Amino acid sequence: MKSWKSMSRGFGAAALICVAARSATVMGAGVPSAHPVASAEPLASSAEWADSTVTLGEVGVTAIKSTTGLNRLPLVATVVGEREVERLNITTIKDMSEVAPNFYIPDYGSRMTSSVYIRGIGARIDQPVVGLNVDNVPYLNKDNFDFDLSDVERIELLRGPQSTLYGRNTMGGLINIYTLSPLKVQGLRTVLEYGSRNSLRAGVSYYGRINSGLGMAVSGNYSHTDGFYRNQYNGQKCDGENQGSLRWKTVWHLSPELRVENTASFQILRQGGYPYASYAIGETTGKIFEQDGVAPYLTGSVNYNDTCFYRRTAIADGLTVEWRPGRVTLSSITSVQYLADNMTLDQDFLPLDFFTLTQRRHEWAVTQDFVAKGTVGSHYSWLAGLFGFHRHTSMWAPVTFKADGIRGLITSNIPLQSEWHGDSFVLHSDFSNPVDGGAIYHQGSWQQGRWTFTLGLRLDVEHTALTYNSRCATGVTVNVPMGPLGTRPVSRDVSIDDHGHLSKTYVEFLPKIAATYSFGSRGESNVYASISRGYKSGGYNTQMFSDILKDRLYGEIIPAQMQEMLGMTAESYTVEEVASYRPEQSWNYEAGAHLSLLGGNLTAEGALFFIQCRDQQLTVFPEGSDTGRRMTNAGRTRSYGGELSLRWRTPVDGLSLSGSYGYTNACFRSYRSGNEDFRGKQIPYAPRNTLFVGADYRIGTGGKVLNNVIFDVNCRGIGRIMWDDQNAVEQPFYALLGASVTFEGPRYSLSLWGENLTCTQYDTFYFVSIGNSFVQRGKPCSLGATLRMKF
Repeated sequence: MKSWKSMSRGFGAAALICVAARSATVMGAGVPSAHPVASAEPLASSAEWADSTVTLGEVGVTAIKSTTGLNRLPLVATVVGEREVERLNITTIKDMSEVAPNFYIPDYGSRMTSSVYIRGIGARIDQPVVGLNVDNVPYLNKDNFDFDLSDVERIELLRGPQSTLYGRNTMGGLINIYTLSPLKVQGLRTVLEYGSRNSLRAGVSYYGRINSGLGMAVSGNYSHTDGFYRNQYNGQKCDGENQGSLRWKTVWHLSPELRVENTASFQILRQGGYPYASYAIGETTGKIFEQDGVAPYLTGSVNYNDTCFYRRTAIADGLTVEWRPGRVTLSSITSVQYLADNMTLDQDFLPLDFFTLTQRRHEWAVTQDFVAKGTVGSHYSWLAGLFGFHRHTSMWAPVTFKADGIRGLITSNIPLQSEWHGDSFVLHSDFSNPVDGGAIYHQGSWQQGRWTFTLGLRLDVEHTALTYNSRCATGVTVNVPMGPLGTRPVSRDVSIDDHGHLSKTYVEFLPKIAATYSFGSRGESNVYASISRGYKSGGYNTQMFSDILKDRLYGEIIPAQMQEMLGMTAESYTVEEVASYRPEQSWNYEAGAHLSLLGGNLTAEGALFFIQCRDQQLTVFPEGSDTGRRMTNAGRTRSYGGELSLRWRTPVDGLSLSGSYGYTNACFRSYRSGNEDFRGKQIPYAPRNTLFVGADYRIGTGGKVLNNVIFDVNCRGIGRIMWDDQNAVEQPFYALLGASVTFEGPRYSLSLWGENLTCTQYDTFYFVSIGNSFVQRGKPCSLGATLRMKF
């Protein structure tokens, strides 16, 4: 039931609240721990209410780094249980966008572009601000975040820095995904879905319990879509997709004290993607390249002539061992991950032969986390650990300049008549990027009456290196002035071979301090305050090497002395200037509350936060006719705001309401780019508001074939979003409306759903490349049906 994901954009805030929609989330309060040791919170008696929370049955090896229930921790969290995942058809983490307040993942580009924004901080490329764990195993590369989810037990989204326990790239929060255990679920499960644009999803899984302590599960999934966007150049859909995945999970309880869990997964993706439409003339200003006086090509449609696609093959295996020899729990989490992908772009996104980019990559990663936790007496609980990882990436990123690109981007900047040798040439760039890291951490909590005080500290050390080789072989004939003798053609063969090695080591101290006060007859409500530090890793700008190499061409073609005489003003890049970017650090000050009211029928969660960032990482495109993009550090930024989540099981039998709202004001405090000062400007791509409201109504039929009919209406809103540092272009607030009806039987459910039912028009992405503006339009109205069966 994809309905919750679709909502109508043009409604005002008052209309959104009236549409009250149902949330797939437990807004913090009343969420028990995933670990049996700390399941002190009461569960509502209603089956429907329990479906929306995390129910405790036979618990597998989960919540390794939890010592109590989420609603007792000094943080805010959104939790989606198994049946909510199914009913709301959450198939990727992008489907969680806006459901949790101040959490936004725009859907654009391809599955490689998993850009996460939370509380005013985020990243479009390279390092994420939110970590992702699947069955306790950390995914190190955000380019692999967007994959199809299947047989999910629950999803936890923790907001605010989680760096003390989880380290690098969790300064905005953490997503924990737990899949079903074959010791809790047995039998055959199938899913079949069909929707607009010939979208198909099919899956089958089998859960077997070999004996009382050993179970195995095997699952396979396939998805296809023809695509939503048509390329005007050839009349074909440009964003079609095929994806398949396999998973094998083993859970083995060797004894009451020793448990082992292993999850192996394989996925393959073949996708078109990148349906970027040019802004039509009059929509925005931009450079229009003319070819023989024929212009324009900026029509407002997707219109490019070279192929764009993204292909990915990924393998992951995670082994978790947990041993409980008394009051201490010892755990080991080991993973091996492999990623091979290929992004190929018509990088000018025009129906001209400018230039194309291919970025092909092989990546291996190994992680190891040792965790120990326990209690001392009845007042003190502690958790400590050692973490280490190694990741090695090999990348090949050639940029091919074609005839129009040579004329429009190179020879047009040479104030001499020139003729290139051939219609194309290639700028080759090869990279080897090993990263090694280690950490030691400890966190303790002291309970004194209704007060709980938490203190944590982590030391992270990371070493990253880059070995690069950039080369080019081409030629050009230039008519050189000879004074009274006129000009003389001079032919120059250009051969460039640059190589080198760079390395950086970063050391980060990540403290956290918090205080929580519990109240209520059973301590089911609390207020808290916390101060914590987070960080996002530094790295290297591999995509700028093509511009560095292109700049070298000018020096090879025309000597520097003649460039000065001719007044050439080409951009000049050096490896040292643009190759690396520093880590991003933040301090997060937060105060919040978890409330359980009306006998647990109304739960509320809220927080106020203030974040100071130093060296915030931003993706920028070079000005003028340069072609790359790079990560830069933007001095200092600040972000403040609040968030509120509510869930109400109403007195009307079968009716529940939910909603969440997040407000963020994120601005530059110190950031200069060239001659421009962006102090006071809103940080681009980070939304000011997020909204989710919903209602669902369950009618029990009492029949043997049909048990329940569930009606769902939901609405999510987002905006405003600034698209550039100058805050000159923006996406205003919009809302998307969705609805569904689900028929549930003893062993099946059938959902009929609709997304973006009001056909709201909006943009999910905007950028400027070589002087032209491009956007990706939001997806139109979609309808579909999902059938699930269990045997």
